[in-house]
Amino acid sequence: MPIELASALRPGDGVLVGQATAEPQLLTEALVAQRAAFSGAKLFLGVNYAGVVKPEHADHLRLTAYCGAGSNRALADAGVLDIQPHPYSRFAALIRERKLASDVVFLQLSPPDGEGAYSLGLAAEYLVPAIAAGRTIVAEVNRQVPWTHGELVLRRKDIALLAESDRAPANVQAKPAGDAEKAIARHAAAFIPDGATLEFGLGALPDAVCAELSGRKRLAVHSGALGDGVIPLLQAGIIREVNCGLLMGSRRLFEHAHRNPAIRLRSTEYTHDPRTLLGIERFVAINSAVEVDLTGQVNAEVAGGSYLGAVGGALDFVRAANQSPGGVSLMLLRASRIVAQLQGPVATPRSEAGVIVTECGAADLRGLGLAERRRRMIAIASPHNRAALEEAEK
Repeated sequence: MPIELASALRPGDGVLVGQATAEPQLLTEALVAQRAAFSGAKLFLGVNYAGVVKPEHADHLRLTAYCGAGSNRALADAGVLDIQPHPYSRFAALIRERKLASDVVFLQLSPPDGEGAYSLGLAAEYLVPAIAAGRTIVAEVNRQVPWTHGELVLRRKDIALLAESDRAPANVQAKPAGDAEKAIARHAAAFIPDGATLEFGLGALPDAVCAELSGRKRLAVHSGALGDGVIPLLQAGIIREVNCGLLMGSRRLFEHAHRNPAIRLRSTEYTHDPRTLLGIERFVAINSAVEVDLTGQVNAEVAGGSYLGAVGGALDFVRAANQSPGGVSLMLLRASRIVAQLQGPVATPRSEAGVIVTECGAADLRGLGLAERRRRMIAIASPHNRAALEEAEK
């Protein structure tokens, strides 16, 4: 039976959609099919992996997101995606202040429990403040979504329009790690102590790092996203507690998270809050970059003229790790991505540089002046590029 959005949505509304695995695909399909009836509606996509929204849908919808990952890259390349270049820690406030419109919130929920409570399933993050600030909730209840613990459950009375589905969530499973990724992970793991609390960025590298931590003890996770790599560590009791905003893995991760009290989905007002982060000892931020220059500046947004990354939450976590007793910020990338000059904007300034890690080694930049930073960065760059990097510094 077709979903008629007109009962909940008005022309010009701001529509905020659950992102990544949490995208309610049935609802976004209905929106793009009916978009002419809601011309001028502002659609905030987050990161879009399902690929439902395409450049041609900008004829009636005003598209915005915080990143260019996944299918967003095609939207950005077509010039129809307005990028929100804010740190993740600011999104909740922007939503609550209505500077980022969320009149209608599109959610993907788990089926209700025995008491009639629907969980947010695969994502809480900025959906929690959006639910509080929004006028209307439209929900897709998906039988393939786990019931997860978190800060918020919904009841049927909270939902203006509800549809049911039974389809696999959008696939964002990372590619298997190759030899270079495994080498990067080995170098990174050397900086992770017992008792650490870990934050993970996106992609294959965080999962590769997890594979190197089987000998650690008493780990925890405090992160924006969580991938499949943590599953063996949870099963072995190495990771005891997880607080995260979004599950970004496969069905295996979803099944492990189902009714698991060790995994809690939290709002960005908790996961990215500076006051919360500054209370964590041995906090290790594990992130990746498009490129890093010889002084430790990080470009995480643009490559080859395309917007494919984000400001995201990396800087929030990097700063917290730099302030944490026993903590460290690890920035992971291929050696070939160390450059003399960045192609894109600075997402993490050199003042926050921690340890840069490539398959060729690790450069600990903490407490170093520019001359020594350049020397150490060239030493972990691709051997094929080192001579050119040295020449560029003359």
